[in-house]
Amino acid sequence: MWMVRTMVGVLLVGALTGGCAGKARELMPTPLLYQSPGQSPGQPSMQQVLFTRAPRDPHDLELLYVTDRAGGDTDAAVPYGEGRLRGLVYGSARVRIGPGLDGDGVLRQSLLARRTRPVTLELGRVEELGRFPEEPYAIVRDAADRVRLDPAGLRRFARARADLQQQLRVRLAATPRKELLLYVHGFNETFASAAYTAAELCHFLGREPVCAIFTWPAAASGNLLTSYTATTESAEYAVEHLKKTLRMLAATPGLERIQLLAHSRGTLVLVDALRELVVEALIQGQDPRARYRIDNLVLMSPDIDIDLAAQKITGFVSDPDLLGARAARPLPRLLSGRLTVYASPRDRALLISRILFRSRDRVGQIALEDIRPGAQRYLATLGRIDLVSYEGRRTDFFGHGYFTTNPRVSADLVALLRYGRGPDDPLRALERTGPATWRFPDVEDGVSLR
Repeated sequence: MWMVRTMVGVLLVGALTGGCAGKARELMPTPLLYQSPGQSPGQPSMQQVLFTRAPRDPHDLELLYVTDRAGGDTDAAVPYGEGRLRGLVYGSARVRIGPGLDGDGVLRQSLLARRTRPVTLELGRVEELGRFPEEPYAIVRDAADRVRLDPAGLRRFARARADLQQQLRVRLAATPRKELLLYVHGFNETFASAAYTAAELCHFLGREPVCAIFTWPAAASGNLLTSYTATTESAEYAVEHLKKTLRMLAATPGLERIQLLAHSRGTLVLVDALRELVVEALIQGQDPRARYRIDNLVLMSPDIDIDLAAQKITGFVSDPDLLGARAARPLPRLLSGRLTVYASPRDRALLISRILFRSRDRVGQIALEDIRPGAQRYLATLGRIDLVSYEGRRTDFFGHGYFTTNPRVSADLVALLRYGRGPDDPLRALERTGPATWRFPDVEDGVSLR
């Protein structure tokens, strides 16, 4: 009991001090597959080219954003806070990478395992480009006394939707890959911290896709217990808005595919939104994979109870009435690529959820040996589902952000998203432990990780 209280105390302090709003932070370590040969003893050479064409301005990275955060303080550098907006807004956010370096310095430091100069991230200009109507949308009664959506509100919605899609089309025209990378953050994140994570991932994906964030009103201040409770309800609030966002973006002409990434509590927001979109497509007799153009879905350190996750991801399989006539045919698919889940039994941040929800098993903390053989076979039969376990040393305080703080894990993410490599590909160098489970090797930099 003493140990539990001590750990909770440490987590409370860390969680309350970990999410500072607009403060600059350093660029994530260089993923292993970009590091110059010989910098990481004990590792095979996997070096890939970071940029197939040099960025016009290495310092400047633009993100498209969609948010249901309400406005923050008028004097704040970040225009969106922790409150809930009754609707959606979208715009452009710029992140400055290495403002104290010249352009060549940014590119050079981005390839080093041990940087000789710090590369900071700073939030630049945030420009709101448009707003959808306030919710609930206005309604009117027609001449026959029937309730209808207000025509003026419908026109405003149509204009905002068309403009959001046009913003994406303009950016697709300027990128080598006609794809969208959308990142959904978790608890204890601000608009700025979410932008930093999306920007550094985009940077190390070669800046090839259009990169975007869906940022929702997660709490990042105040008492942890009340903040986490508020965040839980705000996550539910955000599902409807993320669902609308994905539906609109997927319908953009010229978009070939969408890569979806979510972290921590954001994984539940994304999974819930996708579940509703699948149901929506099935009811309308459409193929979810063709309609939504989603390639890979990556859930990083998922803050979801394992039984709840299983039900949400496979729920339609156990509901033949929903499938209707399709129940006798091959099951519909949402993804053209893979569902990849990154977990670590050393993730301390998820202990908070385990205590608050009295949930023994969180997906992001699961140990591979806890996955029963029957569950392994079921996942393998579904196909294209991979659980990847990181069991090494923590590279951040909580062991919760290893997808950016650990160069081996971030390299695996890049190999998946940028190069389309499966878990058995040599570039990813994972060890298979079961039909649907993998782990990172035990050795990094010539040192045992156990």
